[in-house]
Amino acid sequence: MPSLSSLPSSTPSRDAVVTALRTAGCVFAEDEAELILAAAGTPAEAAAMVERRVAGLPLELVVGWAEFRGLRIAVAPGVFVPRRRTEFLVEQALERAPGAAVVVDLCCGSGAVGAALAAALGDIELHAADIDPAAVRCARGNIAAAGGKVHRGDLFEALPDALRGRVGILAANVPYVPSDEIGLLPQEARDHEPLTALDGGTDGLDVLRRVAAEAPRWLAPGGCVLVETSRDQAPAAVEAFERTGLAARLAVSEELYAHVVIGIRP
Repeated sequence: MPSLSSLPSSTPSRDAVVTALRTAGCVFAEDEAELILAAAGTPAEAAAMVERRVAGLPLELVVGWAEFRGLRIAVAPGVFVPRRRTEFLVEQALERAPGAAVVVDLCCGSGAVGAALAAALGDIELHAADIDPAAVRCARGNIAAAGGKVHRGDLFEALPDALRGRVGILAANVPYVPSDEIGLLPQEARDHEPLTALDGGTDGLDVLRRVAAEAPRWLAPGGCVLVETSRDQAPAAVEAFERTGLAARLAVSEELYAHVVIGIRP
């Protein structure tokens, strides 16, 4: 594996960076090289950023941001990096509730979902919540421009009581990886993202069931709750929503390999 000590002391050339990244196993080495060189302020910073990427740090944490539905979302060490497939959850929320006035981004991580919904919906009342203090700090910066408020706590316990029965869109990007499958995740996720954002319990649906149980009390009539899950978990997730009185359906994007369960309060 190459060391950046072998690169020039001046700003590393694109070719040198591409070679270092490709040798380290980065599939999109050319694209990553351009992002790193654009983000670096000095030659030393560029070299250090390439070193961190070569060592296995996710690209988004190296450059400090992730793109999500055309937005630049700031990310920080210890915070879940938003995935492109989660854009499908946002699209489904906008399709189901295009006039939502109150939006909650639960298990918000960086706040990417809330920021994207606010950008699309315009003037809304936006709240986000996460149990992790690093996520809360990160989300505050990302939804500040939308006037959003971020709360720290365990799921609905974090939210103001005044939101009960008023939420038009409740987006909950819950952890859904079964506990015994955490070790099968890509190294970037295993080593650099918080376990609380990944581990969904024995069958991966522990947090989803808790969201389903509480969501009807927070949704406005006709409001919707949306969660991401896997193909294999989807039938049980739909059933969990239906047991709480929600009208549930599954939306699938084969292109993004995304599965979103949608529950609507009658």
